[in-house]
Amino acid sequence: MQPAVQTITPELRRWIVAQAEAGCQPEEVVQAMVASGWHEDVAVEALEQTLRGRLEEVRQLQLAPAAAVPEPSVGEGATVIEADGHPVDVVMALKHPRVVVFGNLLTAAECDELMALSRPRLERSETVDTATGGSEVNAARTSDGMFFERGEHPLIARIERRIAALLNWPVEYGEGLQILRYRPGARYEPHYDYFDPEKSGTPRILERGGQRVGTLVMYLNTPARGGSTTFPDAGLEVAPVRGSAVFFSYERPHPSTRTLHGGAPVLAGEKWVATKWLREGVFR
Repeated sequence: MQPAVQTITPELRRWIVAQAEAGCQPEEVVQAMVASGWHEDVAVEALEQTLRGRLEEVRQLQLAPAAAVPEPSVGEGATVIEADGHPVDVVMALKHPRVVVFGNLLTAAECDELMALSRPRLERSETVDTATGGSEVNAARTSDGMFFERGEHPLIARIERRIAALLNWPVEYGEGLQILRYRPGARYEPHYDYFDPEKSGTPRILERGGQRVGTLVMYLNTPARGGSTTFPDAGLEVAPVRGSAVFFSYERPHPSTRTLHGGAPVLAGEKWVATKWLREGVFR
């Protein structure tokens, strides 16, 4: 005769939480369940599931409130989005993390012009120093880069209008466009784009427009080999294809957004990208 199946009920979960909050040790809770007729393996599983779930609930309560984020109009299975008169292909979309891959965001001529305009101004890339609110050269980022002021050139203004229409986010909420060149062997170690609330320099950074809530990385060329944008928490790699782009958003400055990402090493040739960061409010 098969033993009766024992179900982990909501009532049992509430009882386990109550025992844990009363200070009972896990082995004591399991022993009490076994003495009441529960199979030991079911008791252990119930304990682990319940306490893991309770920890997640507590962690969620401690998170900052979710912010509004940029969101492209892909909710109804759109394959092409008309962005300021320019058709952009929707290649792939994930919900969590929120990642959308676009094709044909930039034309070949636009990619060439961006590289030509930025080339004379390239310098060793820096990252934001959240301890001071300034910037610094970081060994984790081995690229050359520069920033365009928002709207400083007709090409920049046109691309920024297109991005705003594509992501449903105001132009003035965007930082200046950054151009990066990665030579062979260059990479960017996995990191988050939001500003860490625990760092002393973050309040100063947030004065210019609030938190970052979204990132758009546009590929200006196709490297001979390597250079993918990686999302370790999602097991995702986005190949750098000329004219395409990857967008991701993060509703709070916390790892729960699963937006850890990096630039894999360029193995042959160069990789050129244009990055647009989106803020909560007007960026000045």
